[in-house]
Amino acid sequence: MVRGRRHRVRSARGCSARDGWWLPLSREGQIAAWPDALDFGGLLTLLREKARLTQEELARRASLSTRTVSDLERGIHLTARKVTAELLAGALGLTGPAKERFIDAALGKITAAAVIAAQAPPHPALEVRYSLPPRPAEFTGRDGELGRITAAGTGGGVVAIDGMPGVGKTALAVHAAHLLRDRFPGRQLFIGLHGHTPGQGPVAPKTALAALLAATGVDARGLPADLESRAGLWRDRMAGQRALLVLDNAASSAQVTPLLPGGRDCLVLVTSRRYLGDLPGAVTPLQLEVLPPVKAQEMFLRLAPGTAAGPAVAELVRLAGFLPLAISLLARVRARHPSWTLADLAAETRASMLTLATESNSVAAAFEVSYRDLTPGQQRFLRYLGGHLGSTADPYAAAALAGTSLAEAAGCLDALHREGLLTEEGYHRYGMHDLIRRYAQDRAAADPAAERERAVGRLLDFYTHTATIAETRLARHTQAAAGPAAPVVAVPGLADGPKALAWARAERANLLACLDHVTEAGQHTRVVALTAALAALLRQDGPWTSAVSRHATAVQAARQSGDRPGQANALANLGIVQRLTGDYPGAAQAQAEALRLFRETGGRLGQANVLHQLGAGRRMTGDYPGAAQAQAEALGLFRDLGDRHGQANALNELGDVWRMTGDHPGAARAQREALGLYREVGDPLGQVNALNYLGAALQMSGDCPGAVRAHEEALAISQELGHRHGQAKALTFLGAVRQLAGDHQGAAQALEEALVICWELGHRHGQANALNELGIVRRMTGDHQGAAQALAEALRLFHEIGDHGGEAMVLNETGTLHLVRGELGPAGDRHQQALAEARAIGSSWDEAHALAGLGRCALADGRTSAGRSLLQQAQAIFRRIGATGAAAELDALLRKQTTPR
Repeated sequence: MVRGRRHRVRSARGCSARDGWWLPLSREGQIAAWPDALDFGGLLTLLREKARLTQEELARRASLSTRTVSDLERGIHLTARKVTAELLAGALGLTGPAKERFIDAALGKITAAAVIAAQAPPHPALEVRYSLPPRPAEFTGRDGELGRITAAGTGGGVVAIDGMPGVGKTALAVHAAHLLRDRFPGRQLFIGLHGHTPGQGPVAPKTALAALLAATGVDARGLPADLESRAGLWRDRMAGQRALLVLDNAASSAQVTPLLPGGRDCLVLVTSRRYLGDLPGAVTPLQLEVLPPVKAQEMFLRLAPGTAAGPAVAELVRLAGFLPLAISLLARVRARHPSWTLADLAAETRASMLTLATESNSVAAAFEVSYRDLTPGQQRFLRYLGGHLGSTADPYAAAALAGTSLAEAAGCLDALHREGLLTEEGYHRYGMHDLIRRYAQDRAAADPAAERERAVGRLLDFYTHTATIAETRLARHTQAAAGPAAPVVAVPGLADGPKALAWARAERANLLACLDHVTEAGQHTRVVALTAALAALLRQDGPWTSAVSRHATAVQAARQSGDRPGQANALANLGIVQRLTGDYPGAAQAQAEALRLFRETGGRLGQANVLHQLGAGRRMTGDYPGAAQAQAEALGLFRDLGDRHGQANALNELGDVWRMTGDHPGAARAQREALGLYREVGDPLGQVNALNYLGAALQMSGDCPGAVRAHEEALAISQELGHRHGQAKALTFLGAVRQLAGDHQGAAQALEEALVICWELGHRHGQANALNELGIVRRMTGDHQGAAQALAEALRLFHEIGDHGGEAMVLNETGTLHLVRGELGPAGDRHQQALAEARAIGSSWDEAHALAGLGRCALADGRTSAGRSLLQQAQAIFRRIGATGAAAELDALLRKQTTPR
């Protein structure tokens, strides 16, 4: 079809004239499509692009639907009705014989080739060896992705690049093609397939093959009529060539497959918003994500010369969602408005990022094409997802939000992911880019407000209902039955603690986002219910300071709504996390108020649970008589209620109180009874706790072998359950026992293993305990520097957590280390700090240890009278709390000091 002079590619938005006919070119000047010599759709595409019209514009001029134009161009309809042909001819500006031939071709009376031949006499066909567009100026980073493409391009093959709209797929493919062009001297071709181009339908494979074959020198008028023959001719023409082919903006695997050259020495780079999973042969898939923040800033600065790097640029690219298309648009807006400050641009971006546009691009337009390709049901589903309160969704949450079946939700999520509108964050878990979320929300604004509110209500019901189920699996005590739950479409199976914990952790961000939403909306009933459903997760994973704030808010919400049982439960949960942060007075106050409310409302199970927690707090502050009294009262209530799980909890704590007060045989009996109950109710984690406390009691009674056996059994159960937290706790206890038995190597091994597990879990409290014990072992083996490092890290962690008792414990051990090293000043300082911490929280045990340490420092300094006085104060406390072993040790030390200085 090309006649006269040699073909020359023109620049942006141009066309190449051929004696009245035009070769359509893309904005960058590459071949966009070649006229199909034998079908009407190719002719219509050629004439439309010659007139510089989109499908939508042509349809509007012809008073037809865009679907009609698109179907004709794609060959879905091979002919057109005469009235349609006349309207199209008029819209294209055809007159006279040209109009008559066009209508005849539309009616199938003549071929499109005849129309072209009448206008374009025979001519020698010329080859196009190079049609890559220029290197994209906005290209930044992507070193890892370029490395994968380069590796795949060593010999040849197919690299399928997919990703969300605007993520820079074309820029990556073109940049990589320029880097690799020397490896493929045969030819380098670029063809746009218009899979997602505003105003255009996807290029038919036959039409694309016509363009590719013409580029290799095949006369367009001599092309085979059917797709299979054209594909075979294309493969034959490319055989033996080292060629590089970029197939940009593909719609599907079916569109791309006939265009693959098939030769082993050819490299094909395909870009698409969809994952092209049906491409034949060895394909390297490459999913493109948004830019890292640093690279996003580099891109903006490159495209906006004269802009200084800094926080303002970092904020701009964050508002752009690190999406290359959005960043390039912002840079161009910056260049168009030099009088704007970066703050002005940021304000404009917050208000209208989706609609900011250059001459022909906008973020919203990029998303719009993908949106229009969805079915009405998928469009509605995307709008619902835009209203999700969190950042990710699984099929269960999506089904609740959209009010669909689980199977339908799973199918829609998968479809949206294939379209590049969702990102895969995990197994059956999907996320949405912030700008796509805003687009979906904008589209949803046209939906009735009541419908959107019902969708959010269904989502909140789902999360509250499912989190409540998880809470019952994770809670370490029996809970009062919840009220009737709202109907939920489908709920994941949470048959046991591990499954419940895995679900709660995966949904943590979403659950907290829902809680924030109902808190801001003043939905008090939902605040109380959802916070209670999160209690075990907040207690187990922290951060505890945040948990304190959450439960305090729930207390106020329950108070404002007049929900006294809910208020009591919230206070009980508040007291637990306050104790974990070291706020023992606050914990005691919250639990005392909870106990009063439970007594007033007749909640006996609640009373028993709170008494159990009160007793635990009193034990930790050295109030052993008060602790024993609370646990005994709780035990009585649990027995009256027939709650064997509660009995086990109370006995477990009561036994530890007896251990601390010197009744080691009684402690062991209580722990063994608790262990039996935990086995009866099927609580393996309770067994682990009872075994560890039993081991501690046996250790203090001098039965180190029995202690080792108990801790090893606790370790074995934890390992069988895959409960790494339990493993770490058992290993820490085991390390302490081995150290006391003189097995310093075994102790260090157990503690270091516990430390690794805690570090991997992010369990900082466990890390701190293991480090403290490891510091003792290192001191005992003479590794004073290693001991100091371990203790310093333990102290830092306890301080960050807010565990003042832990800080006092480590400060005392650090003081002991300084004393061993002969550093009396630092030793005394550390024990003095420990004393202040212990008295502030009311921990008699730590107070006594601090006084004993100060006494030893005084004796070492020759201040015998002061030393004896401090030792005697410590001894009195140990005797009062029943720590007879520690008191006896100080008694022996005092007898050696017979002559006051």
